[in-house]
Amino acid sequence: MKLNITLPVLNEERQLPRAVAELTAFLRANIDGSFEVVIVDNGSTDGTWAEAERLAARHPEVQAMRLAKRGRGRALREAWQSSQADVLSYMDVDLSTGLEAFPALVAAVAEGRASVAVGSRLMPGSRVERCLKREVISRCYNGLVWGMFRVGFSDAQCGFKAITRAAARELVPLVEDNGWFFDTELLLEAERLGHRIVDVPVEWREDADSRVRVVATAWGDLKGLLRMRWRRLVGPRESQQAKDAGR
Repeated sequence: MKLNITLPVLNEERQLPRAVAELTAFLRANIDGSFEVVIVDNGSTDGTWAEAERLAARHPEVQAMRLAKRGRGRALREAWQSSQADVLSYMDVDLSTGLEAFPALVAAVAEGRASVAVGSRLMPGSRVERCLKREVISRCYNGLVWGMFRVGFSDAQCGFKAITRAAARELVPLVEDNGWFFDTELLLEAERLGHRIVDVPVEWREDADSRVRVVATAWGDLKGLLRMRWRRLVGPRESQQAKDAGR
């Protein structure tokens, strides 16, 4: 088995060296088979790209990719579609999600128990440290996802996911969003098409230096949910209209 771990980064020149050193050491000690760590710089304006190139030259398992446009979804799309790994994954560069859960995340898809595995901060057994505002927004958002789509997964936006290459090849082209909503849209499409999704409990600690603008991101996610809901409501009608037009 070959494993891909994608690290989307935006202006993370200080975090990147520590994260890569910690991640590669953990993978060497805990993952069977080969792996690649792909750093995807999506629109950084600091020294992130120079740092990514330096790390790629130092570590044989590390690759660097540079995109002119920003967007976590865009970074994942480019890295996953160009990878030949059997299992594709990603995590946030701040490593706010404890790496101890990563082998279980990978095993769920590598062993065929699921097409997609999702790190969940809302499952029994998860341990989370974050401010009240982020806790409330996260729970409200995930409650909204469940209420609108009756999903089986519990945490759409945790930056800690794995997917089989076959599922990614099918699902990623269906995802319209290139930003933070990419995760949720991918999972909603996976459920719609009958893919099995497994939640994995994690330990998660809020990064005080996080670049995420929580309110703006939540608003973008809400608009994404409304778009997905509308598409599901009108999709059958559009399909029927297309059939009628072709008669």
